[in-house]
Amino acid sequence: MRGSVLGGRPLRIARPACGLLAAALLLPATAHAQDRDTEAGRRAIVERSVAAIKADHPEVGTITAAALMESLPTGDFVLVDVRTDKERAVSTLPGAISAKEFEKRLEEIVAEGRTVVAYCTIGARSSSYAGRMGKRGIKVLNLEGSVLAWTHAGGEFVSDSGPTRRVHVYGRSWNLAADGYETVW
Repeated sequence: MRGSVLGGRPLRIARPACGLLAAALLLPATAHAQDRDTEAGRRAIVERSVAAIKADHPEVGTITAAALMESLPTGDFVLVDVRTDKERAVSTLPGAISAKEFEKRLEEIVAEGRTVVAYCTIGARSSSYAGRMGKRGIKVLNLEGSVLAWTHAGGEFVSDSGPTRRVHVYGRSWNLAADGYETVW
């Protein structure tokens, strides 16, 4: 893959061996600064990352943030937050449970026939989780773009103290939330 010209000669950039997901994970770090200056630019970076994650996990079913928001009041969903304790301590989607809690209640939830939706910061970890669960015969959808897409859809978050606009975005390079949210990492 060719990159920029450095000192008059083309700069060669080696592409990571793990495919499109690795390329998507590099997008936030390498995206132009002006892309991050607007909500539309941040949303575009999220959308490019989502496309790459989906290509790397074609076996995983997905749901968009908008579709989930529309369906939550009428459907029977279990939201599984696969992020770390530190990330979840900042905020979660309303009603979400941890992966540990989900697995502890797995038989009950599966027997109830509820739709399970996993999420993380952008969807890479939750896609992997959904894939692992699928290999065990448990259908888990991935929330496309996860908490970042949720912010761009105007979604709510909760913390132990109630509703919040704070959201943990994993790291500085993932600071791609919509305007109006306070990001931490």
